[in-house]
Amino acid sequence: MLRLARERAGMGLRNLARQAGIDAGYVTHLEAGRRCPSVAVAQRLVELLPLTDAERTQLYAAAVSDAGRSHPGHRRT
Repeated sequence: MLRLARERAGMGLRNLARQAGIDAGYVTHLEAGRRCPSVAVAQRLVELLPLTDAERTQLYAAAVSDAGRSHPGHRRT
């Protein structure tokens, strides 16, 4: 679903990763369903991608709590 939404937006994987502030490899894992986004990452993806209401609901349902942990896909600054 994420890959299709990204492609609908005409965005490349690296471009989405850069705009979302996460690693391109992490986007690959999200798109393949091998990882679940944090709530913060899900919110950022919702802002960046043209998601339908159903896709938005699906993304938020897959999101995991950010509480008390550093998300592995976030870029360190």
